[in-house]
Amino acid sequence: MMLSSELEDGIPLSEFFGSGGFSAALDTYARTHGGTDRRAVASMWSLYYFSMLTIPYIVARRADHVLPVVPAEMTIALAEDGLPRALGLAREGDWSEGGQADLLSFVMPLISQHLTEIVAQLKALGGIAPKLAWNNAAVYLDYAFNATERERPADGDAWASRALFSQSHLPDGSANPFLGCLRHDVEGEETVCRRKVCCLRYLLPGIPSCGELCALPAQRKQ
Repeated sequence: MMLSSELEDGIPLSEFFGSGGFSAALDTYARTHGGTDRRAVASMWSLYYFSMLTIPYIVARRADHVLPVVPAEMTIALAEDGLPRALGLAREGDWSEGGQADLLSFVMPLISQHLTEIVAQLKALGGIAPKLAWNNAAVYLDYAFNATERERPADGDAWASRALFSQSHLPDGSANPFLGCLRHDVEGEETVCRRKVCCLRYLLPGIPSCGELCALPAQRKQ
């Protein structure tokens, strides 16, 4: 993620989704890596996209900085295989107190200003269900928030981002699209994080399983 002014080969994100750029990117990825299931190709593409979007956003927010992520003001650049390579921002963003705030508050602007629109585009143009797209984004939000947690919660819960996946509503009263996306299962002496919806990567040749994180029991040991 960088300033759009420094992303020389970036194109406006709205143009990318609105003029066939996204579909062309999926075609390029499918030709380069193989795989005929359009949903699986779109899902894998979204994993790269959401990682580039959500991890920098959460890391910056932890540092009291709110990145401007309105799609109409952003650009995107692609790698040769059609996958996202970089996202461009119109400006550096704004200072905001509250780096230790809860994850639900952190994600409100991200959901309302960006994710809702992009999830709709992924459904319309890539054919993947919104539940799958939200789950793909959830994995990286969970990773980024837990990795940057500075203090163990007062109740001793080691899962810093648990509330994002257990609360039915967001702070503004709207339904929480991340409800149930991830859960922690206890198996013997080990606690394992698992998705609710499979990302379909097993339908793509040469893509390794995500292991114990997978929603499908048959794929966890692949």
